[in-house]
Amino acid sequence: MSTRVNPTHNYLITFMTIAKDFASKAGIAFVALAMIFTMSVPASNAQTQTPEDLQKMIDTLMTQIEALKGGTASATASGYTWTRDLKTGATGADVMELQKFLNSNEDTRVAATGVGSAGMETSYFGPATAAAVSKFQMKYRADILSPAGLVNPTGFFGPSTRAKANAMNTVTTPTPDEDEDGSEDDEDGTDEDEDTTLSGEASLDTFEIEDGESTVDEGDEDVEIGVITAEFVDGDASISRLDITLEGPASSQPWDAFEEVSLWVDGEEVARVAADDEDSYLDEDAGELRFAGLDIVGMEDEEVEITVAATVQNNLDSTELGDWTFAASALRFFDADGVATTEDSAPVTDDTSTFEIQTAGTDEELGISLSSSNPDATDVVVDTDTDTNDVTILVADLEANDNDIELNRVVVKVDVANGYSTTTAATVLDDIRLVIDGQTFDAEAVGTEDDYNAGADDDTPSTATGIAEGFSEFASSSQASVWYLFDIDGDVVIDEDSEVAMEVIVDINDTDDAARYPNGTTVKASVASTETNEWTAEGADDLGNSQFDGSAVGDEMTLVAEGIVVPVDGFSSEVKTLGTNDTTGEFTLEFEVKAIEGDFYITDNATDAASTTLDDGIGYTVTGGTATVTASLTSTADEDTSGVFTVREGETETFTLVVTVDPVSTGVFRVELDEVYFSASANGTTATEVYLPTPEQDFRTATKSVNG
Repeated sequence: MSTRVNPTHNYLITFMTIAKDFASKAGIAFVALAMIFTMSVPASNAQTQTPEDLQKMIDTLMTQIEALKGGTASATASGYTWTRDLKTGATGADVMELQKFLNSNEDTRVAATGVGSAGMETSYFGPATAAAVSKFQMKYRADILSPAGLVNPTGFFGPSTRAKANAMNTVTTPTPDEDEDGSEDDEDGTDEDEDTTLSGEASLDTFEIEDGESTVDEGDEDVEIGVITAEFVDGDASISRLDITLEGPASSQPWDAFEEVSLWVDGEEVARVAADDEDSYLDEDAGELRFAGLDIVGMEDEEVEITVAATVQNNLDSTELGDWTFAASALRFFDADGVATTEDSAPVTDDTSTFEIQTAGTDEELGISLSSSNPDATDVVVDTDTDTNDVTILVADLEANDNDIELNRVVVKVDVANGYSTTTAATVLDDIRLVIDGQTFDAEAVGTEDDYNAGADDDTPSTATGIAEGFSEFASSSQASVWYLFDIDGDVVIDEDSEVAMEVIVDINDTDDAARYPNGTTVKASVASTETNEWTAEGADDLGNSQFDGSAVGDEMTLVAEGIVVPVDGFSSEVKTLGTNDTTGEFTLEFEVKAIEGDFYITDNATDAASTTLDDGIGYTVTGGTATVTASLTSTADEDTSGVFTVREGETETFTLVVTVDPVSTGVFRVELDEVYFSASANGTTATEVYLPTPEQDFRTATKSVNG
């Protein structure tokens, strides 16, 4: 239902009233008034003047009086905008600004001297301020009182009075970039009309509510709970009042759940009301709050969006947790003629927005993922006489979701292995540390499979109870898989929706002791659920195991002190088919070999059978079906001995393996490089296999369909 208030224009002016109005003027003003009035209104015409004629005459006289006194109509505007109704008893900075505005004109000043006078304004709206407002209303009664059908002033600083004051107090600032017609260019190059004067007899056409945030935590401040979209037709409107309702779970009360509710337009706050006091609600049963004294302008046929935000109290009872509904119950607005309309039915009451209030920290999460800067699998050349330091074996990204996360403890698993014999972490690593967001942390303790499981031989620890206290356990560990504990102790705080990098960095032992570890030993670090179950962190509350989400598993780093390396980034391949009807496939694998700490030799043995059980040369595997296979191996390396390629110390040579596949029947084939054997003997005998870095797919060709 809408209610429209139509003003009647009763305009009662008498010569007695005029005389009374001007009686308080200075002597010169009174004399001037008498002279001008006498000249302007001949006796024969006085009785024929209409109220409109008299008003125009009065306005002209007032201007002339001010000019004769040497005064001005008002002082320089301050630019302040009033946004709420003010009446006797009101307090605030806007009251002081009102007193300053009223004191800027002698006709409307609050007091001539003392408290309330110019320079001594207060923030209290008392009887003197109300009297000054009445003077202002009478001075501009044609704009304030008459449209509302009023003859006498009210002393109430309401919508009509506020609109006039705001219009007079507007500061006009010249803009540096104007078109020839004086209009300002907007950022997109279009003209922006600075005149926001209302026009037309507006009516509400559209009123819709869209959902805001689906979940709201205890303690959240100014979180969006709904967005109102309103559109007016047939004219512009100024929204002066909005009533909303908040309804929650059974037995809940909004004043026990909310601290404040606020309105925002274009990112700027326009109103705020307390929501934690039952007395603030118009209707306690409906949870109805009122925003009054608004001045939200909706131009004709243009949508205006009003964001409704709430500040939620902390430590809520379970009664207030759960689903809440936000709705509107009434909207009041004025059109250009000052006609007020109140809409308290459809479409204002049609839409609602729902959201859930939950315990603080419910959605908090620390995400863990493998970073794009994590190092690829590669060969690490280890010095034979001194430790090889600062080798990064894992880079993970840590992301805080829904809150700032304070990190307290981190556990990382490290695996060492080789294809020849058992190797332990203690023989390979001299030191391990974390670098998180630029801060470095040393390991405080180490745990092994046995520590976790009281001797059980598996690497799936169930608790951190058995982690040995003290770093000394690191040196005596006799197992290949170990867990390192790092005490972060809150020194790292990851901001909400931000991401930081966590690096695992190791120092690798030298190999001067032949029994320490052989060439081809691999090192890999990882963080998965087994490890994050032992992490500790805090957001609004302590994070549980399920709030550590994701994993990061690094690639294997292959340690080489003496021998050859086959780098991943030195591998490439090409596939094609030959013969009539593509009956033969040709697979070319090209790879690099680098010699470390000596000259090494590789035979040109690439058997015609796809075999991985060689004693020397190159091994490969053909997949896709039964086929006749032939292979040949060439290299850029010198062939000092027939059939043996020499890779000299510190040099890198390219080897090319060409595998031809003639299938028995049509199939999809591919070839993978498996083994490279090298020897310290010039004739290539007593060869040693070098294990290629993982993953295997880094050393294989693409697939190719070959007809049988």
